[in-house]
Amino acid sequence: MDAEKKIVVGIGAGIAAFKSATLVSRLVQAGHDVQVVMTPAAKQFIGASTLAALSGKAVACDGFDPQQYPLGAHIEVIEAADLLIVAPATADLLGKFAHGIADSLLTTVWLQAACPLLVAPAMSNRMWDKPAVQRNLTLLREDGVAMVGPNSGWLSCRQQGAGRMSEPEAILAAAEKILSAR
Repeated sequence: MDAEKKIVVGIGAGIAAFKSATLVSRLVQAGHDVQVVMTPAAKQFIGASTLAALSGKAVACDGFDPQQYPLGAHIEVIEAADLLIVAPATADLLGKFAHGIADSLLTTVWLQAACPLLVAPAMSNRMWDKPAVQRNLTLLREDGVAMVGPNSGWLSCRQQGAGRMSEPEAILAAAEKILSAR
């Protein structure tokens, strides 16, 4: 990857959020400026303090913080970003991204983004197989959104199948490919 790019990592509410800590660490180790944005429910799966320590920045969770973001977090967080990665990208987030629904800081940042977008889906195999989820993915691909995964394997729902979030190294490789093409 080229030296120091601004990368925003969005984290949705899924058990795969624990892998996002490794992703953030790998991006920082590669010399990048990483800003983490979490959905409110993502904090039930991984602590903001962990991600702040790994990124070296306060985690953005609230769109209404005029002291930290006087222009609005949804504007300042994504301004001049080279890439927005959402990992895990839950079925809920994918649907909101596909249909322009902005009901959290992360979904609003998505709409504000002028940079390439990369999603790493993560959900149960039953969710992954739903026609509505597949329609949303088709819309996102048509909009130019890049996707890595999901993989098949053991899922937290105690099932085997598609829906397992790609490993951080695969997401990092996909990010490198996108950034090198710019």
